[in-house]
Amino acid sequence: MRHLFTIFSLSIILVSYSFTQITFQKGSEYCWHKKSNSPHTFVLGDSPNSPKHKFDVLNYKIWMDIRHCFLSPYPRNYDANIIIKFRVDTALNSIDLNAVNTSLTIDSVGMAGVSFTHVNNILTITLNSTYNPNDTVEIKIYYRHLNVSDQAFYVSQNGNGMVFTDCEPQGARKWFPCWDRPSDKATVDITVKVPLNVRLGSNGRLNDSLITGDSLYYHWISRDPVATYLTVLTGRVNYNLDIVYWHKISNPSDSIPIRFYWNTGESISSLNNIKTIIGPMTTYYSYKFGEHPFEKNGFATIASGSGFTWGGMENQTLTSLQYNSWSANLVSHEFAHQWFGDMITCASWADIWMNEGFATYCEALWYEYTGGYSSYKSDILSSASSYLSGNPGWAMYQPTWAENPPNNNTLFNYAITYAKGACVLHMLRYLMGDSATFFNAIRAYSMDTVNFKNNSVATDDFAAKISESYGQDLTWFIDQWVKQPNHPVYQNYYQFINNGGGNWTVGFQARQIQSNSPFHRMPLTLKISFASGPDTTFRVDNNANDQVWFWPYTRQPTSFQFDPDNDIVLKQGTTTQGTVGITLQNEEIPIRYDLKQNYPNPFNPVTHIKFDLPRRSFVELRVYDVTGRLVAELFNGQTNKGKYIAEFNANNISSGVYYYELRAKDLEKGGIFKDAKKMVIVR
Repeated sequence: MRHLFTIFSLSIILVSYSFTQITFQKGSEYCWHKKSNSPHTFVLGDSPNSPKHKFDVLNYKIWMDIRHCFLSPYPRNYDANIIIKFRVDTALNSIDLNAVNTSLTIDSVGMAGVSFTHVNNILTITLNSTYNPNDTVEIKIYYRHLNVSDQAFYVSQNGNGMVFTDCEPQGARKWFPCWDRPSDKATVDITVKVPLNVRLGSNGRLNDSLITGDSLYYHWISRDPVATYLTVLTGRVNYNLDIVYWHKISNPSDSIPIRFYWNTGESISSLNNIKTIIGPMTTYYSYKFGEHPFEKNGFATIASGSGFTWGGMENQTLTSLQYNSWSANLVSHEFAHQWFGDMITCASWADIWMNEGFATYCEALWYEYTGGYSSYKSDILSSASSYLSGNPGWAMYQPTWAENPPNNNTLFNYAITYAKGACVLHMLRYLMGDSATFFNAIRAYSMDTVNFKNNSVATDDFAAKISESYGQDLTWFIDQWVKQPNHPVYQNYYQFINNGGGNWTVGFQARQIQSNSPFHRMPLTLKISFASGPDTTFRVDNNANDQVWFWPYTRQPTSFQFDPDNDIVLKQGTTTQGTVGITLQNEEIPIRYDLKQNYPNPFNPVTHIKFDLPRRSFVELRVYDVTGRLVAELFNGQTNKGKYIAEFNANNISSGVYYYELRAKDLEKGGIFKDAKKMVIVR
């Protein structure tokens, strides 16, 4: 059963298309609608980037006779065979493959396979010997697809002669026996028998198409490894086909074909628009992420009424689109998947944000290319709005999903997997501070031919690669935004202090008060305006909660802005004028430096810390846990002599024993005072 969904509030509208049940404006929404409604359920998955099974598939060579599927009465059954070539990782004398019993009947096995069992959707093949690590083995399987509707191998029943496959996340096992995991990529070689009036596309290049009697044999070969869920067949009687050529950046005299399969009755102007922009889009993505990686590419719209009721699916080198869906929004998203999802595939379903978050971010990048940075930022803010209004409260990356994926509505949740994923990449760009630095890091990741290109990637791999490219450890950024749920809620304060004689001090305290997510470290951009002269904008590294800064000026400050360009797009909260960090209790001059015991103690969640300064000092007041890790910085700046009190709010800190430390450098007589005391948080 299909469901109606609430339309997201968006700030960018380019083209709207009416679909059977719902209208969207972002390509990512079309993609989400398709995948969240996928009929394929999950079984056991793989751990990230770890070949936990005992073999690695190298090639699938498939032969299929689907000729009569295009002819009335349009049956769904066909005869086929497959040769699976694999390399042994652990000594074995049998292998297990995925093959759904209700879809596939196994007739016999051959080559290195001598016998088989097919129970509970697992095809176990006994081999003719015990094979050792690094041995290469080939088995042949003769099988039949049953005349059933399994929502993986589709045959249109309305007489339009349409046959196609649709596999994400785990539908490939319904139309060919395979090791059906996103991390296990293999080359494919597919020969398909069809009627003479059928055009049929698949992965890779068209090696040949031969006519024998009343039949046509299409032979498609992919030189590049393909994940099983991205393996595709799409064919139709009297399909229209247009081909445009993109000339390579590395060798302009060489080109790749981009094939457009389309149905009579579709909007020719919309199709022609996509044919016009696909070249510039390929060039733009190639400059950003590395040259287009495949020997061909293409799009195929599925005939109306054939069962593809969603926006698009990024099958490797042949994206499926809903009938008449020649939308720049949708194409910019699905085509970006050729780099992020196809060339580099998520190592497990726990890493799916690296497919969908990247493709959604690329929609914004295409806006930047066509309309400038303001268009890009509007699209990012639209994604942020979708996340903040629809956040279900879980992290993008859940390690348990590698072994036990959730239902599709959870895995492909729009607010998390798509919208938040895109926003996290935007904030990574902001963190790096320079667009060239960011794109150099992303390109270094996508063009890593040793580890990632034409391979699979886990979230931790991505964190390590961008850290290497940036020259600083960024695992903390991925941990807090990807592996933790929710987002920071700020309750910041700023203060203008008139020191007399035209001297002013501006104070700022960064405080996060969320209770459903840990403290999020981020560089903060701050803007101060003055009664005279130019504004000043600068950054500080907010690496602890309740961190305080003071800056001296010889001009009167008039306004203060936190994150003036709203680049930390996943946040809520306020920034108001008030007392920052510490408060002068009275102007009585103490005779010595002193740090008092906090009160109350134990406490939950607020306590107060008093200290005395007999002279003008540079003060650092910090809170540490028992391991010595900095938990909060309550004050860090210069202040005058007097008796002070600081408030410490431990709202998002766990119970336990902590230490607070005062370090005061005497700016009049020299020397450093240092003292620490213990306090206890009790929930």
